[in-house]
Amino acid sequence: MKPLKDALTSDWNEVKWVLTDVDDTLTWHGQLPPETLIALAELQQAGLKVVAVTGACAGWCDHIAQLWPVDAVIGENGAFIMEKEAGNLTLKSGVPLPTIAQKQATLKEQVESILADYPELNFTLDQSYRLCEVAIDIGQNCDPVAAPIIEEIVSKIKQLGANATASSIHINSWYGEHSKKATSFSFLQEKGLSTSEILSQVCYVGDSLNDQFMFAALPKSVGVANIKNYWSQLQFHPEVIMSKSGGYGFAEFTQQLLAIKADN
Repeated sequence: MKPLKDALTSDWNEVKWVLTDVDDTLTWHGQLPPETLIALAELQQAGLKVVAVTGACAGWCDHIAQLWPVDAVIGENGAFIMEKEAGNLTLKSGVPLPTIAQKQATLKEQVESILADYPELNFTLDQSYRLCEVAIDIGQNCDPVAAPIIEEIVSKIKQLGANATASSIHINSWYGEHSKKATSFSFLQEKGLSTSEILSQVCYVGDSLNDQFMFAALPKSVGVANIKNYWSQLQFHPEVIMSKSGGYGFAEFTQQLLAIKADN
């Protein structure tokens, strides 16, 4: 692993796209700090494109895409893209939605069987607003679940042949080949970016285990301070880490990035 940096360097002046996780990266303790919205707006006003890349449900993604200062939302860990085009919100998915719904229904029954051994755990309250995923609450509206239990459940879901990943608040699971990384790169390529341009002009900000493959894919990557909670569990680490947590760390990152651009 490269030596960890606590500040952006001059080569970040090349960045034109900011991709970011949402829960505990833009939010903190279940709240959206005003500093976060200001930072997102400042990035857009500076001419940067901002894309939320999240495990959040379709219902939340619709709200984010409609009302927050972002250019697009990649939701449910890459299942779909919501984007404002000519003032209208569009929903795009690489797989027909009826097919996604059928796979989700099958997986939900299977995960219910797994959860029978964990009576203290439940699906997330927003499960009914998900198009693709099946999500388990591990800290959003319940006490935080111990890491060994999370790892055990993730392993059981993967044994079904499904994908599973843990964020700071959810275990997200789905059938299909999509992921944060795959859908993000496909979206950027559709916008005309070559692979070399993606690596130089795109950055990613995250906070937990389900962000690590984005850290690995993009050389310009940032962890807000609460990423330290997962440091020993991460296979891939961000290049830079902020001193503040959640949305406050995102605002700190934004200040650094815009200062570098102002100086160049």
